[in-house]
Amino acid sequence: MENLTKILSGLPLGGLRFYETVGSTNDEALAWAADGAKDLSLVVADEQTLGRGRLGRKWFTPPGAALAFSLIIRPRGVERENIGLFSGLGALALVDALEKHGIVAEIKWPNDVLIRRRKSAGILAETVWLGNEVDSVVLGMGVNVTFESVPPLEGLNFPATCIESEGAISLPRFDLLKNLLEELIEWRPRLASGELIQAWESVLAFRGETVRVWEGKTEPITGQVAGLETDGSLRLRLNGGEIRVIRFGEVHLRPL
Repeated sequence: MENLTKILSGLPLGGLRFYETVGSTNDEALAWAADGAKDLSLVVADEQTLGRGRLGRKWFTPPGAALAFSLIIRPRGVERENIGLFSGLGALALVDALEKHGIVAEIKWPNDVLIRRRKSAGILAETVWLGNEVDSVVLGMGVNVTFESVPPLEGLNFPATCIESEGAISLPRFDLLKNLLEELIEWRPRLASGELIQAWESVLAFRGETVRVWEGKTEPITGQVAGLETDGSLRLRLNGGEIRVIRFGEVHLRPL
């Protein structure tokens, strides 16, 4: 904890809680947010036993191997009207942080970060409402850092990798966390400016390629990844040239 506090000391965090072992950093952050946590309060864990991603999928987080954290954000002003962009904000911050260490990454819509077309990180943004008002957003992230953090091949629905496999063997987890948070804080004021969407599109995986998208239990939609809407929704160009907008939800994007 001392080392983590020292590394993050220059950041404007609202608070910091570190756990050796925890069920889910998002669950801890949601409880802390309900208890009045300040903006940019951070929950970090060395190990998660009940980590989860979108659609309730389990996230593999062994001790000492992955970066697992959740950031509490108290949206203000126009941020309240752009809640759907927070996943992209977190993903873009990680892509930029990795670039500083010589690693080229992409964002697989809506919430995964890929390195060489393999999943290296996942993001889960959960919104807390008070009546009709957004109270807070908990931005949870899991990043595969060491070889031990890569889950077994059995049961994976997409190939996985880790930071070590991509050449950054000497990159400590908490140094990466600091870099990521620095990028997130720098991008945050531009959340609704259009600049964030442009940057997100520039690193959008499979752009211009033909993919299949599953929305819930419906038949898959086939089309080319054309870009993003201003709210972060995916634009898919169908065979006839028509643009289909895919909203956030139960979407499974797979390249052909």
